[in-house]
Order: sequence, then structure tokens, then C-alpha cells
Amino acid sequence: MYTLVSSQTGNMAFRVSRFEEVASLQEQQGYNHYNILLVTKGSGRLFEYTFQENALLALGLYQPFQVKGELEGVLINFHPDFFCIYKHEEEVACNGVLFNNIYAPPLMQLAATEMAALLNIIRQIEEEMARPALAQYEVVMAFLKIFLINASRMKLERQEGLVPVGNEPFILQSLKDAIEQYYRKEHSPGYYAGLLNITPKALNKLSKTHFNRTLGGLIAERIMTEAKRELYMTAKPVKRIAFELGFNDEFYFSRFFKNNAEVSPVVYRETVGWGNNP
Repeated sequence: MYTLVSSQTGNMAFRVSRFEEVASLQEQQGYNHYNILLVTKGSGRLFEYTFQENALLALGLYQPFQVKGELEGVLINFHPDFFCIYKHEEEVACNGVLFNNIYAPPLMQLAATEMAALLNIIRQIEEEMARPALAQYEVVMAFLKIFLINASRMKLERQEGLVPVGNEPFILQSLKDAIEQYYRKEHSPGYYAGLLNITPKALNKLSKTHFNRTLGGLIAERIMTEAKRELYMTAKPVKRIAFELGFNDEFYFSRFFKNNAEVSPVVYRETVGWGNNP
């Protein structure tokens, strides 16, 4: 296990370890850092998704997860203070691809050559961390950036290769557009069903079939994605963020946030931080 500690906070900034070194891997988890799992051997389950060896799993900030299965592989953790996916959005397109894409699975199967390429970057990171030297923090960050760019390219290639006709009904693209347009004001599944002239039950069934989420879960996840971004990137009071996301009651918003992230908006902001990220 190799760990970099922030000189400012004294907390973990970046870590790479093997699965066997992480005793709690298969327990329900939610952390104030990003988690990337490279599964090199075994098969398992994450949420409603099954995966085989040569899989990459990407989990966001305070995203509770449980990995089931007898597995071998590598775990990467990094805090947003070490690398901010929002501020590096133009350089590294992992936001909305590896992380924060509510319509796509949080994992992908890799070809053996792709896994080998990513593991090679990990090997270089471990070699760098094994011998502390000048600007090690910056070098490891550069390697992480290369890793994220390569992984994002791999996932984008898979998404671009999908043919929606016959697989994903056209109405679901209309649903995506509607959620993007109205999620700040409309939180009810019934509203979107009425907008698309379909019954809530039928739309919910389509959502579960194609997105592995209920319609209500899909809407909640979109709200949470924006709430986390606002808490992380701005100094806005929680009350204002709640109002901008369609919540008239700050305390109801806090309960909603905690139900979905297992921490309150205040704790999230305190442990993730804002405005001081590289």
C-alpha cells in the first residue's frame, strides 16, 4: 500500500493498494474520496451489475457501495483536494464519463491489453511513491491524470459504439432531456410521466430495465450530482443550494442529501472542501 498525505490537512490525498490489503472492501462504503477498482481476477457484483475479471469500477464522493465476490485487483483512492475532476474537466473528461454519469453503469469490462496499459501506469505510480523525491506529489498527480484520461477514452469508445435503436427506446432520450431541463424544479416521477404521455408505472419499468434505477432514483441521483458539485465548488449557503434545487425546506433537503450520501451537506462540505483545490 502506497499513500500520499496532504501537508495541509494531514489526511489521505492519494493511495494505491491491493484488494487483500483492504479488509473492508466488501462492506457498504461511502468515503470523501474517489474510488477506482481494477479487478484482475475473479467475478463479482456491484449494485445491480455483474462483472468479470479485467473490469474497472469507478465510484464517486460519498457514493455508498458494496462489492461482492472473491476478487483480486488494485484499488485507487484520491481526495478531490489532490485532483479535482471539476476543475480539470476540459483536460480530463472523466466527469460525466467515469464519474457522475447517472445513465451509464459505474463499471466497464476491459480488454486484456487495456487492463495491461492501466496496470502499467499503476506500476509507474508505485515506483515513484517507493522512492520519495523532489516534486513527488506533482509527479503522482500527473500519472493519475494520464490514468484517468486513458480510462475515460476507453469508456467513451464504448459509449460511442452503442447503437440505441432497438436497445434503448426513444422515449428514454426524451426522459433524459426532460430531467436535465426540469430536475431543479420537478422532483416527482409523475411529472415526467405526464410530460412524456406515459403512465408512471410504464416509465418506471423502462428506467429500471435500461438504467438499472427506478425513475425516482434517477431523478434523485441527478439532484445529488448537482448538489455535490455546488457544495464542493461554491461557498453558497446550504439553504441557497437547497432553494436552487427546488427544496423550499433546508432541513428536508438535508435529510434528502443524507439519505443518499449517508452524510449531511455540512459534513460533506467540511470533508470534501471547496475553493482551495489544485
